Amino acid sequence: MVAIQGACDLLAKAVAGERLTPQDGLRLLESHDLAALGRAADEVTRRLHPENYRTYNIDRNVNYTNVCTAVCDFCAFYRTPKSPEGYVLERDELYQKIQETLDLGGDQILMQGGLHPDFKLEWYEELLRDIKSRFPQLNIHGFSPPEIYHFTKVSKLPLRTVLERLQAAGLGSLPGGGAEILVDRVRSAITRGKVMTDDWLNVNRVWHELGGRSTATMMFGHIETLAERIEHLERLRQLQDETGGFTAFICWTFQPEHTDMADIPPAGAYEYLKTNAVARLYLDNFPNIQSSWVTQGLKIGQLALLYGANDMGSLMIEENVVAEAGTVHHLSLDQIRGAIAELGYVPRQRNVRYELFDEGREQWAIAANHARYDQIRARQRDRGHHRIETVVPLTIVAGDSTA
Repeated sequence: MVAIQGACDLLAKAVAGERLTPQDGLRLLESHDLAALGRAADEVTRRLHPENYRTYNIDRNVNYTNVCTAVCDFCAFYRTPKSPEGYVLERDELYQKIQETLDLGGDQILMQGGLHPDFKLEWYEELLRDIKSRFPQLNIHGFSPPEIYHFTKVSKLPLRTVLERLQAAGLGSLPGGGAEILVDRVRSAITRGKVMTDDWLNVNRVWHELGGRSTATMMFGHIETLAERIEHLERLRQLQDETGGFTAFICWTFQPEHTDMADIPPAGAYEYLKTNAVARLYLDNFPNIQSSWVTQGLKIGQLALLYGANDMGSLMIEENVVAEAGTVHHLSLDQIRGAIAELGYVPRQRNVRYELFDEGREQWAIAANHARYDQIRARQRDRGHHRIETVVPLTIVAGDSTA
């Protein structure tokens, strides 16, 4: 009873806007009253976002290569430099993916890839310039901190120089991929040849100093302790205090299937919702928390909007990294908007800075998605399918990541 009362006191403290300590955060993660955590997280969300809407965006994950020099036990997507299954995306295919995204009402791509051993900074600058010359309106949410750090090593250039040159070439914002757990004990155990905690954070720090914005992520439910989850959140909160450059936080559970860590039982919806709620309570300086329906599915993704999230994330026209691990959830735009509306909120499309699109643009995107689904269903009928799918992924690719 004392423990329950202690947790209630901590929840009241967070709801009142007081900062939680790492010890407070750990006690909440150790608690088992999921409903109480959800109520508190929702109160904080409503205080930070009293508006009558909840948001989503439309973009596409584009993985320009799966060739990677790092060895990550949790990753089913990467291929070694000598693997016959390695690829580098051709420009024509990349441009087609971007045009499809724009045609469906999207305004950005999330562009990430493996740590390719051969490409110098000039290759990435040319890639950015080629994209922006053809699609000047597109935001390139690209290159996770491990990639940026890798660029500095391959090109033997200072971090600030690399980021300045990428920004000048057209890089719009940084995704928060490759964070996993920002504790070196964990990182050393599950990955080799990849950026460690301080350097992951410093990539974001310098990017923020240049006026850039980025997201932050956490992949949990593997070998980390609960205390290490809180340490991860604490490191992010400290950097946000320093720079204010993070727009959002997104967490998701490790998907073990087809990885070298397949023996680890997958964390379920309970652990996801609890961690998402504690993240909202702990990250008092993060303006937005994004749901992860890609790993959790529609209903848990929707429920996350009552457990601290204020954003349903992206339509995810294409997703490959999670898909390679065997977890594939596809939602239509109607389902995303419907999940928001069912909770009594107005669904609104936003950009990477959480600025709303005007309603005319939003309605145009809805109509474009309806037309696309109608085309797919018509093809299914022509092929004689007895059961017409109600959820049809716009692109199915065996073999892009959330952030």
